[in-house]
Amino acid sequence: MEVGFPQQREISIGKTLYKIGQLYMISKHSHEQSDRGEGVEVVQNEPFEDPHHGNGQFTEKRVYLNSKLPSWARAVVPKIFYVTEKAWNYYPYTITEYTCSFLPKFSIHIETKYEDNKGSNDRIFDNEAKDLEREVCFIDIACDEIPERYYKESEDPKHFKSEKTGRGQLREGWRDSHQPIMCSYKLVTVKFEVWGLQTRVEQFVHKVVRDILLIGHRQAFAWVDEWYDMTMDDVREYEKNMHEQTNIKVCNQHSSTVDDIESHAQTST
Repeated sequence: MEVGFPQQREISIGKTLYKIGQLYMISKHSHEQSDRGEGVEVVQNEPFEDPHHGNGQFTEKRVYLNSKLPSWARAVVPKIFYVTEKAWNYYPYTITEYTCSFLPKFSIHIETKYEDNKGSNDRIFDNEAKDLEREVCFIDIACDEIPERYYKESEDPKHFKSEKTGRGQLREGWRDSHQPIMCSYKLVTVKFEVWGLQTRVEQFVHKVVRDILLIGHRQAFAWVDEWYDMTMDDVREYEKNMHEQTNIKVCNQHSSTVDDIESHAQTST
C-alpha cells in the first residue's frame, strides 16, 4: 500500500514519519475499538534485540473479536474468544504472527518491508516466498472501497486535507503525482489445516487482513495533524498511556463477561 508524506520533508525522513504515524494509529485505533465491547489487550511491549535484525520492539497482544466473526465461525468458538498477536518490529522490517489456542492448526504470518517507491518492486519477497504460490494485491488508501460500517468522511483521504502539511484530498492517480512517497509491502501467509473449512477460513482471513490494512492506513493519513509534530519519544509515551487506558477497558469488559457466565452457570445448576 502506498502512503504519501509531506513534500517539505526529505524522503530520508519518510520512513521515520511513517513509523511514528503507524504507532500512533495502532494505539488510537485499538483504544477506539475497545469502546465497542471488544478490543486489544497489551500483554507485553518492550525493547528486543535480534542477532540478525538488530534492535527492535517486541509486543504481545490479545485481540478480542468474537462479534466480528461470521455466524458460521461464532457457532464453533467460545463466547470469550481472542487471538494472540506477537510482533517483532525491526523497522523497516517487521514480523507479525497470529495464533489461537482454541484453533491449534490456525496461524497467520505477516512479513513487512518498507521502501521509498510506489509499489514498483515486484521482487521484494523473492527470497522469503520463492517456493510459495502468491497472489499480489495492491491497496490504494484513497480509491479503494472500505466496508460501509467503517466509513467516516473525516477519515477519507479524498475529502481530508491536512492543515499542518497541506496534503490531502487525494484523487485518482495520486500515486503518480505525489512525492515523496513510500510503500509498505506485506507477505501474508494464512494456514488453517481443518478439512472442510480450510479454504473458507483462509479466504475470510485474507479479506479481513486487507480491510484492516486499508482502514488503518487511511486513519494514519487522516490523523496526520495529530502526530506530525511528534518525536519517537513522544509517540512511545502516547503508546504507553493508550495501552494502559485500553487495557483497563478491555479487562473490565471481559471480567464482567466471566462473572456473568459464572453467575448464569450457578443459577442453572
